[in-house]
Parts: sequence; C-alpha cells; structure tokens
Amino acid sequence: MRGRRRGRGTGRPYGGARDLIPDPEGSRPMPPTLASLVQHSALKLTVRAGADRLDTPVRWAHASELADPVPYMDGGELLLVTATNLDAENADSMRRYVRRLAGAGVAGVGFAVGVNYEDVPQALVDAAEESGLPLLEVPRRTPFLAISKAVSAAIAADQYRAVTAGFEAQRELTKAALAGDGPADLLARLAAHIDGWAALYDTSGAVLAAAPDWAARRAARLTPDVERLRDRPAPASIVVADSEDRVELQSLGTGRRARGALAVGTGAALGTAERYAVHSAVALLTLTTARSRSLQGAEQRLGAAVLRMLLAGQPDHARAVAGDLYGGLLDAPFRLLIAEAAAPAGPEPLIETMEAAAARSGEALLLVPEGERVVVLAADGGAAVAACAAYAEAQDDRAPREGGAEDSDIVVGLSAPAGPIAVSAAYKQAEQALSVARRRGRALVEHEELAAGSVLPLLADDAVRAFADGMLRALHEHDAKGRGDLVASLRAWLSRHGQWDAAAADLGVHRHTLRYRMRRVEEILGRSLDDPDVRMELWLALKATAATTPAED
Repeated sequence: MRGRRRGRGTGRPYGGARDLIPDPEGSRPMPPTLASLVQHSALKLTVRAGADRLDTPVRWAHASELADPVPYMDGGELLLVTATNLDAENADSMRRYVRRLAGAGVAGVGFAVGVNYEDVPQALVDAAEESGLPLLEVPRRTPFLAISKAVSAAIAADQYRAVTAGFEAQRELTKAALAGDGPADLLARLAAHIDGWAALYDTSGAVLAAAPDWAARRAARLTPDVERLRDRPAPASIVVADSEDRVELQSLGTGRRARGALAVGTGAALGTAERYAVHSAVALLTLTTARSRSLQGAEQRLGAAVLRMLLAGQPDHARAVAGDLYGGLLDAPFRLLIAEAAAPAGPEPLIETMEAAAARSGEALLLVPEGERVVVLAADGGAAVAACAAYAEAQDDRAPREGGAEDSDIVVGLSAPAGPIAVSAAYKQAEQALSVARRRGRALVEHEELAAGSVLPLLADDAVRAFADGMLRALHEHDAKGRGDLVASLRAWLSRHGQWDAAAADLGVHRHTLRYRMRRVEEILGRSLDDPDVRMELWLALKATAATTPAED
C-alpha cells in the first residue's frame, strides 16, 4: 500500500548494501548536479518534486535521520533520509521540515523507499513542491553509500579536470612567455582559458596589451582601480564588479612597489581551472617584468657611460658606444632633464612614468640614476618629455606649495633642445632650471623660461632679500626719523637713469633738492653713485625689497 509505514528496524540496514557498478558516463569530468545523479544509470533515482531545479550543484551527499539536521548542514548537500524519526505523513510537520531545509541551502532530499515507507509520503512531496526543493526517490536496492560514492567520484573528477586544465594552461602560457613575442600571445591564451578577456597594465595604469582586441576599451576604464592597487605592497589583488562583468586585478612584482597589473574579466567567479591559469599568468608576467628590470639596469649602466662621454665632449665615442640602443636618440634634438625628489620613493615614480611613455611610443630613453636624482636624455617633443611635464603639472595641481620646493614630491630642471656636441651646456641649463624650480616651489622649470622671462622672479631668494635689506637699512632708518625721503628719491633717480630734471619732476621737487638727497645717500652708504656696479646693486636691492608688491613686479 502506497505511503504505508514499515515497522522500525525491519529489512536490511540502509547503506550496507553492495557497491554499484560505475556508470560509464559518470567517469566524465563534470561538476556533480542533481541532474547528473538522476541521469546516473546505476542509481535509478526518480524525481518526485523540483524537476525544474535539477541543475543545482551538489557539494556533498549526507545521510541523517535527525528531526532537524540543519545545524549540521553547510549548504549544497543532498540530504539522504529514510524518515526514521519523521512524521512524514503529517502535512504541517513536513512543511516545516522542508522549509527549514530549503532555507539552509540544502540542494535536495533523497528519500529511500522500502525501508520505513513503501513510497514517498504525499505530505513530503507536496511540501517539497511548495518550497521548490528537489525531492528524489531512492529505490531500496540503491544504498546511500552508492550515492555518496557517486557524488565523491564526480567531485574528484571535477577537481582532476581542473588540475589537468590548469597544468595545460600553465604549459601553454609558459610557451607563449618563452617565445619572446611580448605579452599579447600570453594574454590571448589566458583569455581563451578563462572564457573572458585579459589586459596588462604598466605602473602608470596605462593598458599595454589586451585580448581580445575589443577588451582594450573595457580595460582602459579600470585605470583608477589599477592606481589604487599600485599603492598596495605587492602581491595584492582587488575585485571590481559591475553590470558588464566581474574583473579581478592582480599586481605584478614582489618588491615594495608593483611593476604592473593584470586584469581578467569573466561573466562569473573564476573556477579552479581558471584560477590556476590566472596564477600562472601572474607568475610568468612577474618573472618577465623582473627580467626586464635586470635588462634595464644593464642599459642604465651603458647609458651612464654614454652620458659621461657626451659631457666630456666626445660625441663620436658616445655614438660608437650607444650603438642601436641609444644611437637614434643622438641623431635628433633631445632634452636633458635633471630630477630630484625629497619623497622616500625618490624619483622612481617619475622614472616609471617616463619609461612607460617611451615604451608605448617606441622612443629611446637614456636614463642615469644618481642617488636621489636622475639625469635623463629624451627626444625633444617626444612622449617621455610630455609625460614628465604632465606628471609635474599634476603634482602642482595636487599640492600647491607656498613654502618652496622642499614641500614637493619631485623637482625637475629641463634644458633647451640640444645635440650631442652641446650636452655639457644642456646639463648646465638643466642645473640652472632645477635651482630656479627649487626657489620658486615649482615641480618643473624649463631653461627656455629663464631665457625668455625676467630676472626679477629670481630676486625672491631669501639670501638676495637679506642682502637688499642690509644694503638699504641705513636709508630706511634715515627716512623713518622724518628727515627726508631718500629711498623714494633714489628709486626715482635710478629709474630715470640719473636724469635730474626728469626724476625731480616725478618726485615733485626741485632738482637741487634731489641733488642734495643723492649726496646724502652717498654719505650714508659710503659709496659713490658714479660707480655703475653700485647703481646696479642698489637698483636690484630696491626691486628685491619690493618683490612682494604687485606694482613692482
């Protein structure tokens, strides 16, 4: 009779039966689901409820006769029961029981017939249908142990598939990395393995390569996230999720600063096989980056030798040493810049920015670190010089400085365009521009600014102001006692190049009065105004003491 309860303890103990013959299709590597268990020909399971939810993954199969097994569930289990301790024909009891299982995330229930019940009780079927919980009928000749083994075998097969696929991805990615054709092939293979897209970034957050090609635009929108990742010690990772896809960003490098980043975009979270592929790509790209840094070190040593020869006035020898590496740089006008930094990171961020810009544009860049400063030869009008200017402008915008260049992250002096025979002069120009940048509190000053501008801004130096104050102090003290206006008279006389009538008219006094005042200036200072050097020094002193007044600038 259907639904009739059997006497307790009668029949064969459930789970102690023979092992089932493995299903040939079950040997295929695939994650276990309720559907795969139903399709397993040796298990003979029948769907009694929830037929539309058989694609639910099964994390494990667990037998329990507890009236409330939920406290011992993690979610995703196929719960196997014989209803020994359940009132399986009571609708209210079964409704509460099933709702609690569904709320705990149980994947489904397997009910054994022929043990305590000849058939699955209708109350349990109705409760499962109401809650949308899959309910499978387990025939008496199918022991629970067989189901557990089938689930375990499927999980093991899926893990084996993942490991095998991961090793295959590692082999393919390694082959692509050793080919030496750049990161494009490696990214293309990685994108195929994860069924998504992949992109490589430099330290500035710019996209170096992407696969497939359409992913470059998607990857470019993640630059702010790459910059956020760059500020963390490597290795580091972050997840970016939006309506388009799920993106993982992984930093590249093992040192204090990341040397780049890898982005992978997929429609869902990475599986085990995909995770193997991504980790392999990160390791290979990190090794490639480290190798590139070693090569850059050798290039920098060669660049230092070339620079020394240029500064020594030996351009022909410098060309011979530069060869193909720097030879093209010396064939066109270039700029020499000197950068120094007060920040703990030194000039490294600026160096990385210029290197990335030069790499993207295919420019040669001669770069020689000198402790806390760096000397660079870069193509005039090229991407590296433009990147340097943009970096400096961003620094000025980010942190306006009032106290001078000591508050800045980096200070740069840039020469005028030069050629190989004029490197020594360009070096001096960059040094002069660097000195002015420090005094003005600016991140970058070009020498051409100094040549085309005014000398007056240079008078803002504290030492110049101290000299001016000392030179004019006696005249200011004289005027403060109300005995005349010698400072204003001196300024008017000097501005009129010593023309008595014109200067007197500017002051509104008689020219004899002005002559008397100039004699008093000579007496107080103990210096002759006939000396052109004295007149020059007094004029500069007057301008320096009035440098903060807009009318005098």
